[in-house]
Amino acid sequence: MILRDAHSGLTRFDQFRKSLAIAPTILTRRLAMLTEEGLLEKRRYSEHPPREEYLLTEAGRDFLPVLFIIGAWGRKYRGGGKLVQFFDAETGTEIKAVAIDEVTGAKIGTRPIRKVAPEAD
Repeated sequence: MILRDAHSGLTRFDQFRKSLAIAPTILTRRLAMLTEEGLLEKRRYSEHPPREEYLLTEAGRDFLPVLFIIGAWGRKYRGGGKLVQFFDAETGTEIKAVAIDEVTGAKIGTRPIRKVAPEAD
């Protein structure tokens, strides 16, 4: 949910805390983990008092389709209309996410797959 909010433009601790309604200690741990994993980066925006904001990295931005797919699954199987919906900022239309294979154009999950392990060195 932190990444979802970051994609919506939130960057500051208090913004995340208000949006998510979680304890500061939990939010601190989660922001640290997302930063350590390279999805967010901390940047100081005030020296007096010292304050930092959390910005999406390239990896964090690339995670957005994953959030959409998880949300679509949750709306279908868990929450119905109770989950946050996403809309295109320019057209105002709801975003309906599906995972598509870039090569074939097929919707992922509609065709058989096979797993190939990487070769050992």
